[in-house]
Amino acid sequence: MVKVIMGSRGSGKTKKMIDLVNKALTEEIGNVVCMEKGQNMRLNVKPSAKLIDVTEYPAVNGYDTLMAFINGIYAGNYDVTHVFIDSLYKIAACDDADQAGAFLEKLEKFSQTTGMKFTIMISADVATAPESISKFF
Repeated sequence: MVKVIMGSRGSGKTKKMIDLVNKALTEEIGNVVCMEKGQNMRLNVKPSAKLIDVTEYPAVNGYDTLMAFINGIYAGNYDVTHVFIDSLYKIAACDDADQAGAFLEKLEKFSQTTGMKFTIMISADVATAPESISKFF
């Protein structure tokens, strides 16, 4: 399962993401991972979540390396059941919607194979989302 939360800056996406992470921590049987660029959510997410600041991993630069990084997370811990990605365009260092859509397709296939769930936040106007992204709303 891949779910996208999309909206313009200031639309409440981060608050919603924090609420979903904390809810998943109480409902999920496995481990919950939250990826972000920087440390904006550290004080608001319960400490039982694995918070990953991707700036500490300079190899994550683009959608292919992000996918490889997610594969590495799964290979290192099969107990991860849900991954939250805050600000996909910032983490991937690419705001091309078509490339993001192709990444989401790969992530959906990975999710079906592994059983991991993904919730991804994209900061952009919903009206500009191509079908490859909007089908994950």
